[in-house]
Amino acid sequence: MKNTISERVADFLKNYPPFSALESGQLETLSYEVTIVHKENNSIIFSEKEAPHDCFYVVHKGAVALTKKGSTQILDICDEGDIFGLRPLLAHENYKLEAKAHEETILYAIPIKEFKPLALQNHRVGDFLIESFASNTRNPYSQKHRGKLYGITTASGDGGGTETKLLDLQPVRYSSDLVTCTEGTQIKTIANTMGKHNVSCILVVKEGLPVGIITDKDLREKVATGLFPITGNAKSIMTTPAITYPKELTVTQAQMAMMKSNISHLVLTEDGTTDTPAVGILSKHDVMVAMGNNPAVLLRAIKRAKDSKRLRGIRQNIVSLLQGYLDENIPIGLVSKIISELNDATIKQVIDISIKKMETEPPVKFTWLTMGSQGRGEQLLNTDQDNAILYENVPDEESEATRDYFLKLGSIISTELNTIGFEYCPAEMMASNPLWCHSLDEWKEVTTHWMGNPGPDEVLLSSIFFDFNVTYGEKALADQLSLHIFDNVKKFPQFLTHLASGALQNPSPSGFFRDFLVEQDGAHKDFFDLKLRALMPLVDAARVLILSHSVKSINNTAERYEKLAELEPQNKEVYLACSYASKALLKFRTKHGLLHNDSGRFIALDKLNKEEKIKLKRTFKTIKEIQSLIEIRFQVKTLLR
Repeated sequence: MKNTISERVADFLKNYPPFSALESGQLETLSYEVTIVHKENNSIIFSEKEAPHDCFYVVHKGAVALTKKGSTQILDICDEGDIFGLRPLLAHENYKLEAKAHEETILYAIPIKEFKPLALQNHRVGDFLIESFASNTRNPYSQKHRGKLYGITTASGDGGGTETKLLDLQPVRYSSDLVTCTEGTQIKTIANTMGKHNVSCILVVKEGLPVGIITDKDLREKVATGLFPITGNAKSIMTTPAITYPKELTVTQAQMAMMKSNISHLVLTEDGTTDTPAVGILSKHDVMVAMGNNPAVLLRAIKRAKDSKRLRGIRQNIVSLLQGYLDENIPIGLVSKIISELNDATIKQVIDISIKKMETEPPVKFTWLTMGSQGRGEQLLNTDQDNAILYENVPDEESEATRDYFLKLGSIISTELNTIGFEYCPAEMMASNPLWCHSLDEWKEVTTHWMGNPGPDEVLLSSIFFDFNVTYGEKALADQLSLHIFDNVKKFPQFLTHLASGALQNPSPSGFFRDFLVEQDGAHKDFFDLKLRALMPLVDAARVLILSHSVKSINNTAERYEKLAELEPQNKEVYLACSYASKALLKFRTKHGLLHNDSGRFIALDKLNKEEKIKLKRTFKTIKEIQSLIEIRFQVKTLLR
């Protein structure tokens, strides 16, 4: 009678090194001796400095975390097919790490007594073990983990290591020797002070915080020309508010910021806002000194483009830049900021081109709002459009004509965006649609209706719209709308419960023992829906949580979680895990979208390598944790869990 359990063991082991190098007879013999071990979540398999067992382990289902004693930092995660605990057996030494079940786990315990003779007989197995010792990793064929199993990071002196960084992403040096004055300081005194310190600008402060800046250009154009007397004060000629950024600024971000606002100096503060003291001043000269090849070249090209055909070509260069950053393993948070800035600049140029196609200038001030992934700064690939127009209130007699103007403008802009590569929204959530083109008061009425009558459709529309970001035009209009929305959050507390319920509707990404749940029918049958099952649960949860804290101007999902970690220290661990997971999933989707020239939404699991599957599965536990948190907090009883 056949031993079906041993056959199943053999069928599993043959897919992973070094067992894949064994002959079928050898593997069959070994499988008879394997013991199946079940471990509950957080149970110890072996401890640091413990004497080695008479077997090593292979993860069959679940995951095992390897840590140093007394540390909460996980040095490595062993997933399905990974071996651990082998080196101490061969080197005759105690365990150097602690192994703990990271969740409910099933292990195959391989007796070293039975395995060692097979390794001696099969040179391919021996080669694997020798290379494993040399590279200090449980899989010597993985370049990424080479030398890192015990938390050791090796430097490469030949330029071939993964530490190579692009020059334009290096932190830029700035001057920390601040020269300041107050709003009441006389202009003559300011000029003398700048000359004495040989600086090109002076920072205007009030109660220790930056409120404005005066440059030598201001003195030339405002004072030397006679527009303002030299006996005037700083407040009369300063540029306010000061344009502030965080001190951890890269060369690329600095140059793009200057070009974006057409300024030559940036004020650097502790948190990047005017609410904290300045720590330095960055000039255009500082940037030029540090500059290497960077996307600022693309930004200049975008601003010089006169038609959509030219912009479409530049868009291809942006995609190439994105691919290069991913190949260099640049942090996805930084990559998304750069690509989003380039996307915003492209949209702005499209709007300027479109306005010139209109017979007249806009009748009133307006704002172009980008929504969805672009509004969150997460649209790295050319996906569909989600946008809206918000314009100033007008008298009733001008309402129809004003709406017609902006609908026509919205239609032209959407067409131009489609020309350069942004697909039309299938649901027509675009400014060319009358439902997405309103005055400020009309938008207030629309959002009030959504929040006061939160049915499924209203919750869906809110989820898309509430990620809006100002790409062009009058930011003050959007700020007024944001304040109205936050007021309504307090007025309609049940809205957050409905929004939280909507955030729980997306099905779980995994089933029993972390198997992927795939589409059961349709065009994407047997594919994994990365957007619906993994990304959107994190996006939706971040939105409802940040709304509950009335935090505006933070739309990016990872940044929302980082802000939540500050606001709720008791939940810091889960929020930071969500931030990490959202960036990991965004990077994964972007890579696969570039690889297959699509949106990266649907993933063919059989095309993934083992490392990619492990990365995906590691985010699933985080998704379940954040969904449990919002279910409890907002007292949601959802139908789909």
